[in-house]
Amino acid sequence: MSTPGDHTPRWPQYLAGTTTHARRGGIQNAFRYGVDYVLLDPNSTRGPLLFSRNRWNLASVMDRNHGGAPKQGRGLTWAKEVFERAGLAPDGLTILLLTQPSFLGYIFNPVSFWLAYDGDDLRAVIAEVSNTFGDRHSYLCAQPDFAPITAKTCLTAQKIFHVSPFQEVAGAYRFTFDITKSRIAIRIAHENGAEGVIATLVGDLHDLNNARLIKASLRRPLGAMRTVALIYWQALKLKLKGARYRRRPLPPEQEVS
Repeated sequence: MSTPGDHTPRWPQYLAGTTTHARRGGIQNAFRYGVDYVLLDPNSTRGPLLFSRNRWNLASVMDRNHGGAPKQGRGLTWAKEVFERAGLAPDGLTILLLTQPSFLGYIFNPVSFWLAYDGDDLRAVIAEVSNTFGDRHSYLCAQPDFAPITAKTCLTAQKIFHVSPFQEVAGAYRFTFDITKSRIAIRIAHENGAEGVIATLVGDLHDLNNARLIKASLRRPLGAMRTVALIYWQALKLKLKGARYRRRPLPPEQEVS
């Protein structure tokens, strides 16, 4: 393993991002919203006054919300175990977490990402996916032999987890990660024949500070609660368009696929 490169943030990074979702097939729907993410070193507790790790604040990231079942997470320890079981020794890696912080203690993350770097090379990603039913499943994304993941790399995973009641648990995801020191662009395409959804997360990275946190809380009040409300709003629109509603199946037994 090489030494950590420039991707190791000495201070939490703030992503004022944009997420887009576009449904393909017979019933189409698309939307675009602003979202707030942080990119951080899970080993570090550094941050501005209004941001905390593992304690309440205006914005915070709690280990219990990541790395395992919701509210029972083990944080970085869990991520290291997942990478090691897959054959990527965690010694010498830099593992970062890209996630939406909680605002005033309320949290819901449709998807967070554990990023494993060997020096400047991104070697693997865990996409930690949660649904509004309280379930979670994670997809490990990596090339054969953990070759570096570049902006042109397309990684595939079979969809086995229920996310939207208007999409089948079938088909495959195709992930692309274009991540630099200053910008993040992630694309996830669910392909199931003529049906599917394309989702993106794009934005520039800046040092996290109190002013940015205050602006985010004013621009997008209630944080994650707003995210949940927007999910239900889009679900209502799909229902009114005639999309078929599917009951929630049991989540997969395995935690990671």
